Amino acid sequence: MDLGVRGRSFVVFGGTRGIGLAAAHALAADGASVAVVGRDAARASDAAATIGELDDGRVIGLAGDLRQAGEADRVLAEVQGELGNLHGVAVTTGLGVRGQRSLLEATDDDWEDTFSDVLLATARACRAAVPALVDAGGGAIVTTAAYSIRAPKAFQAPYGALKASVATLTKNIAKSFGHQGVRANCVCPGATETDVLAALRVAYARDRGWPEEEALERVMADEWGMHVALGRPGRPAEVGDVIAFLLSERAGYVTGALVNVDGGTDF
Repeated sequence: MDLGVRGRSFVVFGGTRGIGLAAAHALAADGASVAVVGRDAARASDAAATIGELDDGRVIGLAGDLRQAGEADRVLAEVQGELGNLHGVAVTTGLGVRGQRSLLEATDDDWEDTFSDVLLATARACRAAVPALVDAGGGAIVTTAAYSIRAPKAFQAPYGALKASVATLTKNIAKSFGHQGVRANCVCPGATETDVLAALRVAYARDRGWPEEEALERVMADEWGMHVALGRPGRPAEVGDVIAFLLSERAGYVTGALVNVDGGTDF
């Protein structure tokens, strides 16, 4: 399906790897101009070059860290200078590594780090994006929460709480700025085989003597308690395609939605 994004400009924060990179690929493949943004300048440049070789759209790579005040505004101003008016912004940052702790284990520093990485970073990106999208006559924002916001896990109290806040923030944006042509939706991925899970698959297979093609699936079900209807983790492109769709006019009447992309993961 043609997304209808040819010639339009988009920003993907966290677009240098994993789900964000896949979303940027999907947009550029249909002729969009895309800025991929990550904390590492060399990685951003390499990601842009790779996408540019494979797809039709113009792609630029920029360094930016949403944990730092003012970075979202600076990056979006640079993107508009390079690519023109914005039509959409995706925020796929916020791994929340220090948030993978229980309530009793997580320190104040863990909570503050997770708040900055997951919620404040997203809020900064959205706060910078909304005026730019309004000025352009409207557009779309897509944020990233997690399937676990509806299935809290004891070992990720800060992460789950702050990802749930991202979902609430997104609905607030949809309600507050819909009359100005801004749509906002939140994608909730399940376990997705990005670099981290791909490396775990190899490690589990090696350490336990299991076939690689089933090692991660066995751990997900037996040890993580994740029972997935499709029987496997997701692929980055399967989430990235949904993000690209939600950014496009094909999703023109979709706003304020929480979209599960989790393969049917049980609570």
